Amino acid sequence: MMRKLLAMLLATPLLSHAATTLNIATIANGDMTIMQQLATRYEQEHPDVKLQWHVMDDGALRQAVLSAMNSGQAQFDVITVGTYEAPLWGEKGWLAPLNKLPADYDSEDLIAPVRKALSFQQTLYALPFYGESSMTYYRKDLFAQKGLTMPDNPDWTDIKNFAAKLTDPQKGIYGLCLRGQPGWGDNVAFMTTMANAYGAQWFDENWQPTLNSPEWREALGDYLQVVKQDGPADTVKNSFGQILRLTAQGKCAMWIDSTVAAGLLVNPQISLVADKLAFAPAPGGITRNGSNWLWSWALAVPANTPNREAAIAFISWATSKQYIQQVADTVGWGAVPPGSRNSTYQQASYQRLAPYAAQVRAAIDSATVEQPTLNPVPYQGVQYVSIPGFDQMGNAVGQNLADMLSGKLTLDETLTKNQQDVTRIYQQMH
Repeated sequence: MMRKLLAMLLATPLLSHAATTLNIATIANGDMTIMQQLATRYEQEHPDVKLQWHVMDDGALRQAVLSAMNSGQAQFDVITVGTYEAPLWGEKGWLAPLNKLPADYDSEDLIAPVRKALSFQQTLYALPFYGESSMTYYRKDLFAQKGLTMPDNPDWTDIKNFAAKLTDPQKGIYGLCLRGQPGWGDNVAFMTTMANAYGAQWFDENWQPTLNSPEWREALGDYLQVVKQDGPADTVKNSFGQILRLTAQGKCAMWIDSTVAAGLLVNPQISLVADKLAFAPAPGGITRNGSNWLWSWALAVPANTPNREAAIAFISWATSKQYIQQVADTVGWGAVPPGSRNSTYQQASYQRLAPYAAQVRAAIDSATVEQPTLNPVPYQGVQYVSIPGFDQMGNAVGQNLADMLSGKLTLDETLTKNQQDVTRIYQQMH
């Protein structure tokens, strides 16, 4: 009987294990589209893993991921977060610590300011897919025609003067294009760097909001004036994508925004002004502290996922040196995710195809996350304040700024409402 049973067991094929499905929440952009395409190769090499993509725009992603984390349910195995969420959520225990990565991952190769911004108490809680700062894009041909020279380190006085001289309605040229779409990661991200340069800050050392200070008044006043005089009429609707399109069409003489636009704007297949653009640092003012932001879209693993091991293995692959080489081999060095690894900037092929590489690296390295303002403040973060609830505060301020541009609020009313909204939300949260 025993012999018969053994024979039956040997004759029966072993049941294959069901594949582990990793639900990945990520952002809709070009870099992530490339990752999805290359990830089919990852699935082939890991037949026990199936990748399920949940792709959203910026606002929807933030909302979906925050809702999932607040619920305590394991909706996603991999989430896309930024430098704002990673340390705060790491401290809360929402994210799996990434202190046991594969031996060949080489986390020391990650660009130091980005690695630090994604860590809490020196432990990584997210791996950078790409890193960015902000800088000034300008049309060198239009500058030459007007006899203008961009300084090595421009300030806001330079930018305002240039914008007035470069605006040419007859030719459809805007002197300066800036974000106006409301959101803490949108118009507020830009506006905070401008305000920092003017000596403004969100809070004083005693955590008292300072959104109605003379420095904020000057920054908002100049923003309103330059946007109305030298920017597109629909600035309030313009985010990164809209201004990228305008700049690529040759309609913006200057644009101050994310360094990730550089690779697109020098691509002649996308940009009509690919050979006419030059790059300068984001403008400073009475200080350069906090005048250029630091951000990274990064991949993290919720602590409550039952598939932690497989999820960490996937994000290690998607942010590795080997992945960057795969992008270079498949799409070209011009398409590799920027701002994440030192080794990328040591590649001669990348330096050749990315004339902006040194500028981008310098901007990331110079972002003053720990001293983002002229005066000492109790918070970190350049274009945001690294505290719980800032997303709500920033969204409220962003809407007020949009209402100011639309004429629904005066400058004075905007300052008052910003101060009231931030004070109320801070008191609710702390």
